[in-house]
Amino acid sequence: MPNNTSSTDQGKPSLSWSVANWLDYLQAIHSKSIDMGLSRTEQVYARLNLDFSNSSVITVAGTNGKGTTCRMIEMGLLMQQQSVAVYSSPHIVDYRERVRLNGQMLSEQEHVNAFMQVEQARGSVTLTYFEFATLAGLVLIANHQPDFVVLEVGLGGRLDAVNIVDPDIAVITSIALDHQDYLGDTRELIATEKAGIMRHKIPVVIGEPDPPTTLITAVETLQAQAYWQGKEFGFAETATHWRWFNSSETLANLRFPFIPTQNASTALKVLHLLGYLPQDQGEIQTVLEKSSLPGRFETVSHDPKVILDVAHNPQATQLLATRIRRLDYNQLYLVVAMLEDKDIAGSLSPLESLNANWYVASLDVPRGAKSKQLKTVLTEPQKVIEFETVSDALYGATKNANNDDLIVVFGSFFTVSEVTQAS
Repeated sequence: MPNNTSSTDQGKPSLSWSVANWLDYLQAIHSKSIDMGLSRTEQVYARLNLDFSNSSVITVAGTNGKGTTCRMIEMGLLMQQQSVAVYSSPHIVDYRERVRLNGQMLSEQEHVNAFMQVEQARGSVTLTYFEFATLAGLVLIANHQPDFVVLEVGLGGRLDAVNIVDPDIAVITSIALDHQDYLGDTRELIATEKAGIMRHKIPVVIGEPDPPTTLITAVETLQAQAYWQGKEFGFAETATHWRWFNSSETLANLRFPFIPTQNASTALKVLHLLGYLPQDQGEIQTVLEKSSLPGRFETVSHDPKVILDVAHNPQATQLLATRIRRLDYNQLYLVVAMLEDKDIAGSLSPLESLNANWYVASLDVPRGAKSKQLKTVLTEPQKVIEFETVSDALYGATKNANNDDLIVVFGSFFTVSEVTQAS
């Protein structure tokens, strides 16, 4: 949404402000974009006096797969006629994507009202953009009192603003290296941060099939009711289908979902624990087919086929490479732009064996990497062309590709956002 008048030109925050005006304001009121810790958020949350006692809360953390796992839990519950609110981040185009009620975005005025409620409650307490947005999202959800609340953790878990709400079920989708400046530089340290969403003796569904010892220790310390991928539930894949199992049943010959199979398996276990796993395999297949999200292996055009994916770390790009290999195409074009503080070499490495034409672009955002930074990590004999923008790179790929070729755009939420807004 265009914003031609900055919030600072308009005086004090107002209900007449647009969402864009409020977002400018949120960017300006705290000196850091990330300020780990819960004390300030907890203080404002207490003043808001929000009540989730009539809702079942599911909190989802993990390095990858949080958004798609939340989406499938949401779709499974909606198929069973339950009311569901989801808070997630970041958004791709419209800020209102961050809160869904029964699968739909809420009005701009509702968001503005929630911003004002947080602003009045915070007083002199400073909040980061994410903290303010999270509190406003919780206000919106509490106003509607849905049967289920699904909360996606933004960064880590233990000190993330979402963790101010006590869950009824905790979910940890995966553990891999990302955000190492904040979470630690080993899987063991990162697992400790993710485990922070767990509570004493409540259920936790762990989708990570290779859990670090620190995660196992955290489960034991909290006496959590843990359900582990590969033990209490799990999945197996063939070339064309997959099956899901838990201790009491097996679902075979499922068509591959639009989301990663590991995340679909995790979501099915959550639905099973909630008592809302569809009993008919056809209904489960419908849930799988409806559980898609923008920018997550999303096909946006054909002839040639163009797929958008927000993959931005080695674990995510390894999965992306696996999914690309399942597709039929003649030539492959990879359009990529990334943030400079990501593991660029590690993220591009899983895709280097695909014999692709690489169209690397600069990302014009804070912390955006220049195209040369991407080109220098690609090993010979990769075919690499540099571009100033993602849009230019995609245009170049589309111009050169034939109808039976495949173009995949990936590397960041910002990368996907640029393409989506330009289309």
